[in-house]
Amino acid sequence: MELRKLEQNENGKTRPLWEHVFNEDTKAFLDYYYFFKARDNEIYVVEEDGKICSMLQLNPYLLQVEKSRFTGNYIIGVATEPEYRKRGYMGALLRRSIQEMYGRGELFTFLMPAAEAIYTPYDFRFVYDQRQCELPVNPENTEDADISKHSDDRAGIAMTDASMGDAGELSHFFREHFAEKWQVYAVRDEAYYQSLLFERQSENGGIKMIRDGERLVGTFTYSDEGGLEILEPLILEGYDEVLRQCICKMNPVPEVPVRVYAYGAWESTKPGDKEKPMIMARILRPEKLLAEMKVKKGESLDCTFAVLDFLLPQNSRIWRVQGDGREDGRIRVRETENSEGVLPIGALTSFLFGYKTIEETAQEGDVIMTGHLAAELKKIEPLQNIFLNELV
Repeated sequence: MELRKLEQNENGKTRPLWEHVFNEDTKAFLDYYYFFKARDNEIYVVEEDGKICSMLQLNPYLLQVEKSRFTGNYIIGVATEPEYRKRGYMGALLRRSIQEMYGRGELFTFLMPAAEAIYTPYDFRFVYDQRQCELPVNPENTEDADISKHSDDRAGIAMTDASMGDAGELSHFFREHFAEKWQVYAVRDEAYYQSLLFERQSENGGIKMIRDGERLVGTFTYSDEGGLEILEPLILEGYDEVLRQCICKMNPVPEVPVRVYAYGAWESTKPGDKEKPMIMARILRPEKLLAEMKVKKGESLDCTFAVLDFLLPQNSRIWRVQGDGREDGRIRVRETENSEGVLPIGALTSFLFGYKTIEETAQEGDVIMTGHLAAELKKIEPLQNIFLNELV
């Protein structure tokens, strides 16, 4: 058994394994993926009997974390040939890739799990729930009668498919109107939208742009493989029903509701909507992540705690965190000797990303927390406004 990172010119050798394990993916999608993503990502493999029998891929993204930008890797394509499973290959690939990401100083890594239980032993925790709904499209069969009172046929409204040349405008639209809503997200620059357009086209879809005259007022991506699916509708205030009608007009089967994902920047939650746990993250450098965070306004922070990280023992240190919400709010972090408590890296992840309260965190196994430490940690502004909907 040999575990190694492939040279980039070898990455295409993993396609047969992907096709075998993820056989639901189409040729069109894999053509896109191995041309746009796998040509410059990192792929770790286990070779046995002269062939690649297990793999893990890292797709790099430029991530915005509060006011700073960092490279972070999305873990995908974790797969093992059936006859080589239960030999610990996946764990070995995770440990190797996590060690290398730590060595590069990356703040955290993230993934969309096939099952939560696979990744919790490696200290991954959920950090992002995606809002999902089904959009009724036949007013005669729904109480949502208002849908029939609006139309995108009013003067000036037009919906078109985005082209490569529109990527810059899409990026500007996101930055100008939506970026400030979130503390953590993948930076949607021009290259991001160009790649996303090809990704959606490989899934029989694309990116729609909605204009009121010359002004861009909304956008969303879509795919249509066994049913129309809408992802990340971003719409300006006052155009909700225009967006709804634009989506409904696209549906080739009017009797079937359209599935809409990640509509956090659209309308308010309605009965029947779901909040699905979607993205898990694993902190790689707790001191660097804390240094990007802030103290709540008007508060003054000063406490110490030990971090336990069995996978990355380099992280198992005692930190003092300080900050003043009456100044710039930034947290200062330094190593110290005396600790008020203990936080395993997984529990720290849940808390810092706002997925669990400090009271819930205190109930986790191996957490030790004094009353003073709990009160001080409550003063940290968690990274709970997250928008991570990357699929590959």
